[in-house]
Formats: sequence, C-alpha cells, structure tokens
Amino acid sequence: MNQKVIIFDTTLRDGEQSLQASLSINKKIQIAQSLERMGIDIIEVGFPISSPGDYKAVQMISQKIKNSKICSLARCLKEDIEIAAKAMKNAISPRIHLFLGTSTLHIQSKLKKNFSEIVDMMLMSIKWAKRYTNDVEFSCEDAGRTSLDDLCYIVEKAIHAGAKTINIPDTVGYTIPTQFKNIIQTLFLKVPNIHKAIISVHCHNDLGMATGNSISAIEAGARQIEGTINGLGERAGNTALEEIIMALKIHEKTLNVYTNIKYQEISRTSKIVSHLCNTPIALNKSIVGKNAFSHSSGIHQDGVLKNRENYEILDPNSIGLKSCPLNLTSRSGRAAIKHRMKELGYLETDYNLDILYIDFLKLADKKGQIFDYDLEALAFINQQQVKTEFFKLEYFHVESKLSGLATASIILLCGKKINIQKSTTYNGPVDAIYQALNKAALYPIVLKKFHLEANGEGKDALGKVDIVVKYKCRNFHGIGLATDIIEASAQALINVFNDIWKSQQVDKKLEKLCK
Repeated sequence: MNQKVIIFDTTLRDGEQSLQASLSINKKIQIAQSLERMGIDIIEVGFPISSPGDYKAVQMISQKIKNSKICSLARCLKEDIEIAAKAMKNAISPRIHLFLGTSTLHIQSKLKKNFSEIVDMMLMSIKWAKRYTNDVEFSCEDAGRTSLDDLCYIVEKAIHAGAKTINIPDTVGYTIPTQFKNIIQTLFLKVPNIHKAIISVHCHNDLGMATGNSISAIEAGARQIEGTINGLGERAGNTALEEIIMALKIHEKTLNVYTNIKYQEISRTSKIVSHLCNTPIALNKSIVGKNAFSHSSGIHQDGVLKNRENYEILDPNSIGLKSCPLNLTSRSGRAAIKHRMKELGYLETDYNLDILYIDFLKLADKKGQIFDYDLEALAFINQQQVKTEFFKLEYFHVESKLSGLATASIILLCGKKINIQKSTTYNGPVDAIYQALNKAALYPIVLKKFHLEANGEGKDALGKVDIVVKYKCRNFHGIGLATDIIEASAQALINVFNDIWKSQQVDKKLEKLCK
C-alpha cells in the first residue's frame, strides 16, 4: 500500500529570508492562500519572534488558513516558543517547529556549548512547546555534518520527549544523495523508537543536490519533505517543491508513495510566488520554467508533433499549463512550420511549404525567433518585400534635463516619404523618442512591455531592449541592440512598426486572394 509523503512548505519563512525586501502581510496572505489551494499539507508561515511584522503575518494567516496546518519556527528558548504559540492562537491545528544546531561545528563555534548542554536545551524546549500544542517538530540543524552517533542519540531523545516530527536538514547543502540516504537509513536502523515519529528532511541546494537528496531520503523512509515554491531560500535555495511533487507523481509506482497535492495548481502558484516575491523564474527551470515544455530542435519538434511522449515526460496540462507552442527558430523543421500554419487556420493549398521553409530559414538566421506575423508575411508576400524595411530611422537627437523634461527630434523614412517630428515630455528620453516616432508612423499602439538588459560590461556593453506592443488586438515584439540605450529603444520600436506594416500587407494580400 502506498504511503503518503507530507509536503511542508517554507516559502514564507526560509524563502522570504533570501529576498532583498520583506514581503508585506497582504502578499504573505496571498501566497499562503495559493499554497492552501494547491493542497500543501503544512505551511511554515514565519519566525514570529524575529520581528513584529512576522508575528502579525503569522497571526493573520492563522486566522485565514483552514485546510493546511500552520507552523511557526522557534529557537529552543522559552520566549521563542511562547511567542510562536501566541501568534498561532487562532490556528485550527498549529505546529511549533524547534531547531538547534547538532554538528560539532555549530555546537562549538556558533552556540559555544557542549553536546550535553544541547541535549538538555532540546529536551526542555520540546516539553515547553507541548504545553501549547501536541504537534511539535524538532530540527537537528546541520544534520548533514553531524556525527551519526550523536545524531542517533539526539533523535531518540527528542522522540522520547514527545516530538512528533524529526527533521534532518542538510542545512548547508553539503551532502550528496548516497551520503544523505545513508544518514536516513542509519537512523531507521539504530534509533529504537524511530517509528513513533515522522522523519522529515530539509535540503539546501548549494551543490545542486537538494531534489536528489530529498528523493534519496524518501527511498530510505522519510515521509515529510520540506522545501519552497520555485526553490527560493538562503544562498542557492531550498528543495523546489514542484520538482519533488512531480518526481513523486512520475515515479509513484517505483517509490510506493503519494501526495495530496492538486497538480494543476502548480503553475499558477509558481507564477504567484514569482510575481509577489519579485524573483524571476529561470527559463530552463524544471517543471515551471518557460522552456520546460518548449522545443526548438527540428527533430524534437517533429517527434513531439507525432507524440508528445517522445520528448516530454510530463503533460503541461497536468500542472495547469496550456499546451506550449513550438519555438520557431532556424533549428525548426518543416513539420513545425506546417503545424503552426495549420494552427493559424491556413490550408496546405494556401501556400508553398518548400518556398516558405527556405524563406523562413533566411529570416530566422537574421531575426533569431520567428513570430506568427512573420510567418504569415513570408507565406503571402514576395520575399523581396519582406527584406525591405518600410520604416527607417535616419536621424534622432534627444535632450534630457534633471527636472525630467526630455525633448526628442527624429527624421523617419516612411517608404519614400521623409517625416520629421519633435516631442517633449516629462517622462524621460525614451518616452520622448517613442512619442516622436508614434507621431511619424501614425500607428495607435499601446506599449505593454519594456525590458532593458546589458550584454557585456563596461562602456562597450550593448543595451538590449525587448518590447511588446499592442496594435489592433495583436501583440508585436521588437528587439533593439546598441551601446546607446536610447538608440536601442528606438530600434526596437522601428522593428515593431515594420512588422505592423508587413502584417497590413498580408491582410491586403489575403483580401485579394479571397475575392
């Protein structure tokens, strides 16, 4: 019979410690509610004694969360325990999470005590915490570097004192899976009362081993995994819960375990945490990264179109994602082009795939990524027209003052017509040149995204501007690259204008074909 693995989320405690700015109480409540909706068993919502704000957040979340267990962190000190208990007074099922260093390094250099004193502190704290709740968890901080004899001894004593959950943290991400698995196996072999408690693990990712160590611990008998959404946490972060959850789902039969997680909430929760914590998700992040279900290789794209399981072990729908479109780049093959044209509503008889593919490769080599409006332009406009840029920036001059006043003058070539415009604004030089370009091009656009990043270092670093513009219910992408960020910004918008112009030519061409 499969056993349940308890999912313990510490995004609001360990995860928040890694952020440049503390989360507001409202943001913490939003994240906690998302975690509850996802089916997280236990939410560690904070370290109440650390600050009045943390205390208030624990207090308010305890009142709102009903389906997940609420947990607060406390040192092995009476005051910490009392404050944690008070903050969770209104929680339906509160847990107090005690922690204390158990490695020789922590005991001697951080705590300035001996092992016997550490054991006494632990015993006192567990007994004190049990005055407030029967659900007490004890963590052996730096267990990954604690001698196995000492670890077995203190775990046995903690269980005997009444701790219902024993956490074995790899606090500094020191171990590798075989070492960590051996630690858990040794505990099950040598601690006589081990089956009276749930064994938990809390792994850090300093060597990139957090998920591997957590899975190895489950194989050895651990039944609670602690981690965070998107792997947030101190230094290199914690075990990414979305990775653990989906690994357990994929290997459910092999590991003989299950979770109560609502898988289709994973993507949504990941995005909420990323947004509220202001921590972008890496493109290649497993499970929730933008590229986790995207394919650029022509061979892979062809295989996925025939059967997704050829190159995907997970269905994106299973974590709440819609099917991801294939990236159209110079590595894409004919199958991907044909598939995308079909999705856009075109029949094979509407275009010549061989000619389209040759033109596609030429433009992809030049542009990098091809979007839908590019593909339509290639299919229905003469290739020479595609190469011709209707809009070309001949000249620009921008002045900006400390007061914020900025003036831009431009000369824009619109086909064969020269258009000269000037614009003044208090919103800075980029806004000034964008207003001038808008006046010249006469496109009623709405800027939806503006992203600037530096490629390289020093005075020769290139500024890369990536924008998304909305025009008549369609989104157009533009990229500009220059050592001057004003010039890069202008180039990005000029590229958008040219794509809009090309799309208009496509529309005209299609109108003629339909007549």
